[in-house]
Amino acid sequence: MPRTHEENERIRQKAKENIRHKAMKLFIKQGYHATSISDIAKEAEISKGLLYNYFKGKEDLLATMVEEQIGKLMEVMEGALSLNTPSDQLKYIVNHAIDNVYTDPHVHRFFLHLQTQPEADEELIKYSKRIVEENARQFELQCEMFENLGVENSRKKSLYFSSTLQGVMLMISTYPQTFPVEEIKTQIIQKFCQSSSNER
Repeated sequence: MPRTHEENERIRQKAKENIRHKAMKLFIKQGYHATSISDIAKEAEISKGLLYNYFKGKEDLLATMVEEQIGKLMEVMEGALSLNTPSDQLKYIVNHAIDNVYTDPHVHRFFLHLQTQPEADEELIKYSKRIVEENARQFELQCEMFENLGVENSRKKSLYFSSTLQGVMLMISTYPQTFPVEEIKTQIIQKFCQSSSNER
């Protein structure tokens, strides 16, 4: 009995996910520029020809990964914005941003590295800018949360919050097995996610 369109699409998506996973593994291990399509095909245990049926090339793979990562960032923000109070919104950001990094610390490091590419790297700089632009958009939404929280100098408070959170995320991605994740979440929430009436 022939497969249905839905079954074929499910198989196709599973194959693309496997290729992305193997490509990311290689990008992390040996760098984007040092990784060839042949390397990716070999790691994914498929032919180069079959790989090209799913992706136009290495850059197409990277573009897909970047959009997937941005989608994850957007999901966290959208989840936060669905909550009623700014305090709950900020707590949601803390918990989910940190959990996402803890789940895939090496992937987080890869995208951090991507954001710091030199301007001369014409192939990668556009993806760096894409991530930076999305982070800037989300920062503006976060500033509104702090303004609604009623804290003084809400924009500056938002900047301190982002700096602390990003630093913690970097530490987790570097030392995932030894970092006190739950304890640090609690401390960030106590420091930043309370209304002005609760601040000391």
